[in-house]
Amino acid sequence: MKLISYGVELKKKAGVAAANIVEDGMTLGIGTGSTVKHFVEELGRRVKEESLNIKGVTTSFQSKLLCYHHGIPIIDAAMVSQIDLGVDGADEIDYSLNAIKGGGAAHTIEKIVATMAKQFILIGDESKLVDNLGTKFPVPIEVIPEAIALVESKTKDIGADPRIRMATKKDGPVISDNGNFIVDLFFKALQDTSAINNFLLTIPGVVETGLFIDMADQAFIADSDGVQIIKKDWTRTKD
Repeated sequence: MKLISYGVELKKKAGVAAANIVEDGMTLGIGTGSTVKHFVEELGRRVKEESLNIKGVTTSFQSKLLCYHHGIPIIDAAMVSQIDLGVDGADEIDYSLNAIKGGGAAHTIEKIVATMAKQFILIGDESKLVDNLGTKFPVPIEVIPEAIALVESKTKDIGADPRIRMATKKDGPVISDNGNFIVDLFFKALQDTSAINNFLLTIPGVVETGLFIDMADQAFIADSDGVQIIKKDWTRTKD
């Protein structure tokens, strides 16, 4: 129980820190997931107590409902081409600010919204920070159902073990908000993520990948000492 509480507290630290840099009048990209939940909760508090004037562009039904609940006005992603700030969680973040996303099966819209952002920030607890992507999590891809056999064949050719993500509280596969399957690609060693990302996008039927390469400007990482901000030009120092 203590470990669970500690993890939640770190997520809250990261979410609150990101919410505190939001300025009046901003249009925000609001991601999906357990850390973003704390970001939205803090935004809601600021809207109510500080009369913060903001608009949100959400990346999933989940985050849209959360914004409704906390009084954050939202606009449809299809109605905008640029936003001031995008904030989202990640499954893994490396020290170059590349990331794996898609644990919540929302990475296609998340990538669209992140690309709209003048500044894109990743938030997470210290467990999300890794030396190399693919250490703990597979690479998710969103796939049109009719292409599933083709995609499985093509991804095996590059050394991946493709697995259709199955739902836990219903029979059958997980279905994205866009009506597609999610395939998780497990690699023994994930190398040259940019090349892999580019190859995956050439396979007909692959809608988008969960590899976010060279997209983030900063990462807010919470640990026992507080929240460290990692920037693109930040160089890791070793003890």
